[in-house]
Amino acid sequence: MRRLIRTPLTWMVVAEFVVVGLLVVVAWSVLASSFRPAVGGPAAAAPDAAPNVGTEDSPLPDIPAITGQGARGPLPGLNLTSSFWRARLADINREQVLLVRLEWRIVHAGMDAARSYVENVVLPAIRRAERAAVG
Repeated sequence: MRRLIRTPLTWMVVAEFVVVGLLVVVAWSVLASSFRPAVGGPAAAAPDAAPNVGTEDSPLPDIPAITGQGARGPLPGLNLTSSFWRARLADINREQVLLVRLEWRIVHAGMDAARSYVENVVLPAIRRAERAAVG
């Protein structure tokens, strides 16, 4: 038993269990937080009926945008207006173009690095090996 505790493999397995356990806990908390309802900002509600104390002399202006609306807000669901979708798709397409440009630069940088490595490291080593084999 003492010999088993002293081996590094045992400690590596224990450490692996700890790491995997921590990853499971983090994944579980991330997954659980995605199901929580989002906290919305304060909604603009119609003001409650206040007593008519000095309404003509009140320094507060009347807000026609709020008083003109009903007591209920917009219905939940998918916005089906074409202008909404046109604006969202334009944003997505703009971001897609930026992403494609970034991917293009990354791929070409990788290709240039691979080409440079082959030309400056691999080919000279092959040439030296061929010269050593011939001579």
